[in-house]
Amino acid sequence: MNIRNHPMRFTLLSACLALGGISAALAAPKVYVANETDGTVSVIATDTRQTVRTVTVGAGAHNVQATADGQRVWVTNNGTPPADAGHAAHQGMSGAAHAAMATSGEVWAIDTATDTVVGKVPVGNHPAHVVVSPDGRWVYVTNGGDNTVSVVDAGAMKVVATIATGAFPHGIRLSPDGQLAYVANLKGGTVSVIDTASRKEVESIPVGKGPAQVGFTGDGRLAFVSLSQENQVAVIDPRTRKVLRKVPVGNGPIQLFATPDSQRLLVANQGNRKTPGRTVSVIDLTSFKVTASIRTGRGAHGVVVDADGRLAYVSNLYDNTVTVIDLAAHKPVATVPVGAGPNGISVTP
Repeated sequence: MNIRNHPMRFTLLSACLALGGISAALAAPKVYVANETDGTVSVIATDTRQTVRTVTVGAGAHNVQATADGQRVWVTNNGTPPADAGHAAHQGMSGAAHAAMATSGEVWAIDTATDTVVGKVPVGNHPAHVVVSPDGRWVYVTNGGDNTVSVVDAGAMKVVATIATGAFPHGIRLSPDGQLAYVANLKGGTVSVIDTASRKEVESIPVGKGPAQVGFTGDGRLAFVSLSQENQVAVIDPRTRKVLRKVPVGNGPIQLFATPDSQRLLVANQGNRKTPGRTVSVIDLTSFKVTASIRTGRGAHGVVVDADGRLAYVSNLYDNTVTVIDLAAHKPVATVPVGAGPNGISVTP
């Protein structure tokens, strides 16, 4: 949050000062990282660029998502394991990287004021990604082992609907207006389009090999899906629901994220453990060409951009770190140690 660029925030700051609430007004956004190998969530303070807290969650914590108001963070996992049970690390996105779990997974809610777990909801088998409706009321979880999406009532803390998708749904994102959910079906080669009002799949878009994650520009003009087995990103027209073109990127692209001005798309190139990727590709959304390749740690997996569009945060799966990138300079400015096997990543407003 850049207070200098938002005059109304001076009024808010003054009011907080008058009420003795300066600490709340000046609180910096936080980055949350799901560490799959050790079943934790790392909390990074954006002002100090240090991990300030580690939250224990369920086994195989895979993805996290902050709500629009920043009060909650949701994390997918496989539930609290038996005392003598271990769990395998996420090794990449090709082949049988995600073996379906035998028991149902869960999605947990973390209160960002205290960074404590305040709710747990059973969902489907092998939950992967999670997103939240703009009003924070509904939580959507992809279940890779069930070929479904669970719809969770955030207030009641229970599943209220289950939606069929393509084969092995993984990444999911909502359109900017919240009316549609796009789901990347990793083993189906498609993107499912879900109407969030009717809670039904209304279209299946053929996209290519190994679709891992989807995304939208903030203006809703374009949608995207990373093709982990083609080393490309497919660009989709949300109006026609057709692939417009494909853009070559690095090895094993996984997560992607558009800048708030809808001008650039960042793509994390994970590669694999034997030949790890170490870059984020920057695609210009006017020319649809890669205009920069930014160095990261080994196994760049998750990527998110802050609300001001100044900084990007990238989880490095094989280095157990997060790279902080200055998007004006197109260069890394910090490396933050986190837990083991960092995957999904999200930043509060």
